[in-house]
Amino acid sequence: MSFELRKFTAPDFTEEIFVNAPNAVLAESPFDAVAPENYHAMSIFPEYFKINGQWLLAEESRMDCVPVYENGKIIVREFRLLKKGDLVVTGRTENCEDGIYVYPYGFHEERQEQDVFAFRQNRSRETAYSKDYDDLYELLKYEREHGKIVWVMGPAFAFDNDARNAFSKLVANGYVNAILAGNALATHDLEAAYLSTALGQNIYTQKSQPNGHYNHLDTINRVKYHGSIAKFIEEEHIDNGIIYNCEKYNIPYVLAGSIRDDGPLPPVHANVYEAQNAMRDQIRDATTVICMATTLHTIATGNMTPSYRVLKDGTVRQVYFYCVDISEFTVNKLSDRGSLSAKGIVTNVQDFIVNLSKGLNL
Repeated sequence: MSFELRKFTAPDFTEEIFVNAPNAVLAESPFDAVAPENYHAMSIFPEYFKINGQWLLAEESRMDCVPVYENGKIIVREFRLLKKGDLVVTGRTENCEDGIYVYPYGFHEERQEQDVFAFRQNRSRETAYSKDYDDLYELLKYEREHGKIVWVMGPAFAFDNDARNAFSKLVANGYVNAILAGNALATHDLEAAYLSTALGQNIYTQKSQPNGHYNHLDTINRVKYHGSIAKFIEEEHIDNGIIYNCEKYNIPYVLAGSIRDDGPLPPVHANVYEAQNAMRDQIRDATTVICMATTLHTIATGNMTPSYRVLKDGTVRQVYFYCVDISEFTVNKLSDRGSLSAKGIVTNVQDFIVNLSKGLNL
């Protein structure tokens, strides 16, 4: 089975509805970080704005942000980054009434015919995921050559020997282009490499070790002693794990801090907006995003990931977004964003990553 992207079909702007539409109304931001009244807020879908008679696509979008007309382009900007005088598009209609067109159908997503009354329409623990795995194998093979795969990870992988090894193989074989996580993933993965435990439990036998509750703190302290994760890996002769392989293969990882963090490790972003900026820098050109076992980071990443990407050659392609979690709430929370951009798999993420590695013959 070979993978093929759905083709994007742009709107036909010669149609009467577009020709007769007014130009979008622009209004200046009255102050830094303040949008004008009646500002337009972005969705996850491609959106076009009629400026001086020309329909412009917002090429790099993000939901709940505002479109700014700047240097002949539509720039999508967070409220906190607005500057006084920015020309913000106003209007809250979506079908050309205000010179704004929201376009969710460009990829001709398949719609399954179904009865009004039917069982098992939502994704749950009982859903069959065999086809999802097959589709994912082919997608990842395609993306390894043509796209950018960003993984959003909770610490659950660091607690299991096989899961750490499976993800390490994905990194080594080119299926990982960036990781977004928190202090805990990196801390417990390094603890596993350094002391063979995660939160004091052996990562294979799950047996608690004497004074094991010190192990993650000792790991953080030792990393800070060396001054960096890279130096810690070198000086302590670390030779395995997720972070080790990221360092080995120059894969960027963004660690966003939280109030509950121990330590934290040196590269953790303590400022939430600096963390958000760093995460979005990796999401800007992502074409597949896979979120696993982290409700907070999953929702955060989902909020900054549009359903499409404009490539350097001007081609518009869709973004694939997966949410993998044992919690049905987390999976269905992301599915609410639209079926084109989010697909949920309800399962133990350690089993998921091992199955994925085996399915890719790693």
